[in-house]
Amino acid sequence: MLSAISIFLTMDEFNYQRRTTTSVNIGGVPLGSDYPIRVQSMTSTSTDDIEASVAQCKRICDAGADYVRLTAQGVKEAESIGVIRQRLRADGYTAPLVADIHFNPKAAFAAAKVTDKVRINPGNFVDVARTFKKLTYTDEEYAKELQKIHDALVPFIAVCREHGTAVRLGVNHGSLSDRIMSRYGNTPVGMVESVMEFLRVFVEEKFMDVVISMKASNTVVMVESVRRLIKAMDDENMHFPLHLGVTEAGDGEDGRIKSAVGIGTLLADGIGDTIRVSLSEEPEVELPVARKLVEYITSRAGHKPIRGKVSKGYNPVQPERRSTEAVGMIGGNKLPIIIASCAPSDIKGGLHPDFYFCADGKVEEDGFNFIVPSEQYKGRKNTSPLFSMSESADLSACNAPLKWLKVPADTPISQLEFLKDDKTTVIVVEAANVNVTGSQQAFLHGLIDAGISVPTVILNNYADSDKEWIEVKAGADFGTLLLNGFRDGIWLEAPNLSNIDDVVRYEFGILQAARLRMSKTEFISCPSCGRTLFDLQATVHQVKIATSHLTHLKIGIMGCIVNGPGEMADADYGYVGAAAGKVSLYKNKICVERNISADEAIPHLISLIKANGDWIDPK
Repeated sequence: MLSAISIFLTMDEFNYQRRTTTSVNIGGVPLGSDYPIRVQSMTSTSTDDIEASVAQCKRICDAGADYVRLTAQGVKEAESIGVIRQRLRADGYTAPLVADIHFNPKAAFAAAKVTDKVRINPGNFVDVARTFKKLTYTDEEYAKELQKIHDALVPFIAVCREHGTAVRLGVNHGSLSDRIMSRYGNTPVGMVESVMEFLRVFVEEKFMDVVISMKASNTVVMVESVRRLIKAMDDENMHFPLHLGVTEAGDGEDGRIKSAVGIGTLLADGIGDTIRVSLSEEPEVELPVARKLVEYITSRAGHKPIRGKVSKGYNPVQPERRSTEAVGMIGGNKLPIIIASCAPSDIKGGLHPDFYFCADGKVEEDGFNFIVPSEQYKGRKNTSPLFSMSESADLSACNAPLKWLKVPADTPISQLEFLKDDKTTVIVVEAANVNVTGSQQAFLHGLIDAGISVPTVILNNYADSDKEWIEVKAGADFGTLLLNGFRDGIWLEAPNLSNIDDVVRYEFGILQAARLRMSKTEFISCPSCGRTLFDLQATVHQVKIATSHLTHLKIGIMGCIVNGPGEMADADYGYVGAAAGKVSLYKNKICVERNISADEAIPHLISLIKANGDWIDPK
């Protein structure tokens, strides 16, 4: 059996290679094993509207989807997917269709007869809808609950086997059952056990066309849950393929960056066989983002080998922050800093970096100085010069209170031994391989084992002029390092973007997506689907207009009750579809107002925030 380290950091620890899985046939488009990483999206139409669903499926396919998912609340809606599939096949569209089922096992049975894959949620397939009540079970009583799962799944498996239908076991952080939460909490451990209970039945029945997803709106929870699941499966000799996604990622650049942070971190580890980038936008818009993310990470295959070993005591499932000695506001237990290549006068927006790098001389801001090294500034008081490795001797002779040393990630650690007792230097780490994160992590693990505890800032430079490419690449690369414990600071360079405010905003967005530094209101908004009970895109826009100045809050905007109340546990306030044209409002996971007219919901949300003392008047 593979060790935990080799599972998560792949062959030779830091070299990119896909995780080995079993293969699953989904309507003639196989998944897992050596097959390409597939991309998919989900319709936002009701399946009862055949014409609208067919048209949207075509747009999703034309945008490059390998699979298309449709939600079905009941048996009639599930059977409609079969009609939609027939219409698509007649028009030459062959992408497999996936039925998304919650709460209604009868709908899952119906869907299994007419679709290519059925997604069921272990949180609500057998267990009743959660109420967040604490339940107590004896071991005997809990065993009976597991028997109920077995008895419910066996006939469902038989139908899937008969019709050649694959299954996705889709666990969401927001929809664990009361039974699981009572024993394991609303935690990654609970998410893993929720799916393993079901997997054991599938394995016992020798039904292996199974795909698994572990999703959360919190990227830290999402990544930890997937890593825990892989270890749990390996312990029981299971190797099912994985579907990756960050739920309720939001829209715009926030949704793209957050998805790249969560999905990209796992893809960089070689984990993941199909992905969905869930945006609160039209479903076909998700596909180019997903394609970019897959293309960027898989382009590392066959890269120049990276030498290195994982530092002693490193936990790849729950990485702790690398221990460093703080230099001023950098390192130790300080918030991650942000550096930008500009002067203060270049910033026009409301977000400002902690340090400025300006190539034509010294720049001062709030007492901090960050300069390009040159003879005229070296050694001056109150400056913080930047040195390269070729100037390391000058660094040793410099008495500035803050110094920076830019180091390529393939620099031998032995050349940095002189920093062991240093209290004034910060290392800036540049990638040294097409496998950006592999090279930087190998270097940083080397620092740990060498006992060099100076803070480190990750510097990545992207030559792209397309904003979406930079959002995807930077989110994936910085996200991987941040979620793996290297959290002293980031420095994003994008010389072909004309607006430095975009770059600075991306940096803050990446730190927020990694749950390390809040700089704006966090909107946890789901993608549209057939269950959505209001115009999601318009509603997200309206809620943002009303509350985007509340930078200390997380606000959830959910189209329906499936994940809404659960994800509200991670949000300060929630706006959740309750019925057609009706909204319920939540404080954390507690519903405080039910069935408000959608026309009146935003004023009620503002009143709720004010009543709890969290409102701040906009400037």
